[in-house]
Amino acid sequence: MSTLKPPSPRLLDKYYGDDVHPLYTGRVCVTGGEAAHGRASGMARSDDGALDLDLRLPLALGGQGGGCNPEQLLAAAYAACFHGAMTLLAMRAGLSLAGASVEAAVTFSRDPVDGLFLLSAEVAVNLPGIERSVAAELIRNTERICPYAKMFRQGIEHAVALAPDTATPSPVGTGGPSWR
Repeated sequence: MSTLKPPSPRLLDKYYGDDVHPLYTGRVCVTGGEAAHGRASGMARSDDGALDLDLRLPLALGGQGGGCNPEQLLAAAYAACFHGAMTLLAMRAGLSLAGASVEAAVTFSRDPVDGLFLLSAEVAVNLPGIERSVAAELIRNTERICPYAKMFRQGIEHAVALAPDTATPSPVGTGGPSWR
């Protein structure tokens, strides 16, 4: 097995062009499971099979718990991306981030504007051994380049649409895509 390595700091090199330049697309399908409800009993599967987990409504929302929930998954993604971007910036600056950690909290709340729901996030970064002013600057710079931080700050371009009918139906009862 090969040793895991971080990406090159060259990933931070600026892109110049007129259009968005896609680098990677993660694809996950969620089906409803036993309760026919993705949040309460769903199953999440990625197209490459690396992600395969049960989703459960947390106890705090009246569920049974016992599985991951969307807020945990979003918090994990945010923390991982922020940590990765911060590490690249630190490498470029010649800083060692031994023992660094990023904790993200995503909160599901009631929205006073429409009475329904909204999300908020908080990120706490621990940088042991790094002088506080240097750490603060690194965190500010990371927030400027981390795509998850940008998404929470600026919003995200997105599209929601009915999927086209496919010639190959999904396996019976799964309701998922044919790549499952």
